[in-house]
Amino acid sequence: MISTDLVDLSRLQFALTAMYHFIFVPLTLGLSFLLVVMEVTYVLTGKEMYKDMTRFWGKLFGINFALGVATGITMEFQFGTNWAYYSHYVGDIFGAPLAIEGLMAFFLESTFIGLFFFGWDRLSKGKHLFATIMMALGSNLSALWILVANGWMMYPTGAEFNFETMRMEMTNFWAVFTSEWAQAKFVHTVAGGYMTGAMFVMAVSAYYLLKRQDVKFAASSFRLAAAFGIVSSILTIHMGDESGFLVTRDQPTKIAAMEATWDTHEAPAPLTLFAIPNEAEQKNAMEISIPWVFGLMGTRSLSTEIPGIKQLEAQAEERIKNGQKAVATLEALRKDPKNEALRTEFKALQPDLGFGLLLKRYTEDVTQATPEMIKQAAQDTTPQVAPMFWSFRLMISCGLGMALIFVLGLVFSMKKTLQNQPLYLRLTLLALPLPWIACEAGWFVAEYGRQPWTIYNILPTHLSVSSLSTGDLIGSILGFVVLYTLMLIAEMWLMIRFSRKGPSSLGTGRYHFEQK
Repeated sequence: MISTDLVDLSRLQFALTAMYHFIFVPLTLGLSFLLVVMEVTYVLTGKEMYKDMTRFWGKLFGINFALGVATGITMEFQFGTNWAYYSHYVGDIFGAPLAIEGLMAFFLESTFIGLFFFGWDRLSKGKHLFATIMMALGSNLSALWILVANGWMMYPTGAEFNFETMRMEMTNFWAVFTSEWAQAKFVHTVAGGYMTGAMFVMAVSAYYLLKRQDVKFAASSFRLAAAFGIVSSILTIHMGDESGFLVTRDQPTKIAAMEATWDTHEAPAPLTLFAIPNEAEQKNAMEISIPWVFGLMGTRSLSTEIPGIKQLEAQAEERIKNGQKAVATLEALRKDPKNEALRTEFKALQPDLGFGLLLKRYTEDVTQATPEMIKQAAQDTTPQVAPMFWSFRLMISCGLGMALIFVLGLVFSMKKTLQNQPLYLRLTLLALPLPWIACEAGWFVAEYGRQPWTIYNILPTHLSVSSLSTGDLIGSILGFVVLYTLMLIAEMWLMIRFSRKGPSSLGTGRYHFEQK
């Protein structure tokens, strides 16, 4: 059997790499289209300040982009080095969008980012704006293809299992690309990135306003970012609601853990605002809820029940028992592939094959699994409730807090009273970490909530790993942590240095530190 230490360390390594990588990604996504907004304003008005604005925030974008690329490449290699069986099992589907991301989006983004930085004096206004638009489009296309791949892991479609090759094989690329999960994850993720970009520009601009440094430049940047942030917030909230609906429909154990729903409520289910989950007794303490809201949001109906964890685990036990039969039938079919009766039987049992493979964690021969093993495997299908419950609420709280800051910022900007709001400006500056907290918490909910699956309901995580030693993994984890921490420190130093200097770093002679 596969060592649980090996699985846990492999998961930890990939999680750390992904978490580090996603420090840089949302800001790249957000700043890319904010730069488009700034440069469009420059082209339309002809005011040099908006050109300087695009160049200055573009410089911070470039620093962040470089670190994002460096950390992202490592993750793609890890699929082959640390998750070899996963890559073998679903490489036909998973590899396609990643290849397109590399061939189209990455090169598109990289080409036009060069034109953005070095084309100011070589291209006309219109041509440079086109380069900026294409750079932003490339950044978002890169995210699109990665999230198409991730969406398929969450809700596999457009593919079939081939018992002869023991691999998943793509049958419909269009179904993979247009999956509701892929598109919802893409829009929700990039919208969250737009909020990150808006919050970053507003926080740094708030610093300038508090310091009375380049006030006009800062106030204009603040106003554009606040308006951009409001639009992004609306889009993020809408797609978050859509994602919640999809999770409720297709990943019931995840939503049950997110809401700490132990028992099935009469429809429509209440929304839990606060609770202290007790996993040992499978109940909540000090629960505060709002009637009907969860049912209406999660199912968009008054009559559809949302199953609780206890019911879902009972259902999982039945699917695991069917999965035992599926594994046995598969083994027989591989020995006699032309047996039509076995083919028919396996086709009927195949939807539960993945559940049968969950028993591989406890026994090599799943057909000999004991009732205790089946019960434990069924319990494994539910992620730990407390981390899911609180991470989800942390994400929501940060998102709503940022939305409020965006609205207040635009109101103060339109009334031209922004400079007279030192408390609000300090709050905005202190709120700078909120988008990253929200993004990291959101990804934790999405990925941790999928466990014990790498491909939902198809391939268990403990079967996906490579044959590595724990020593190899510990060594690589330490190496990654040290290297990425140094890279993060370098990025923070550069970002803080240029942020403090502000547009004076452009050397135009028009700004604060150049006039002393």
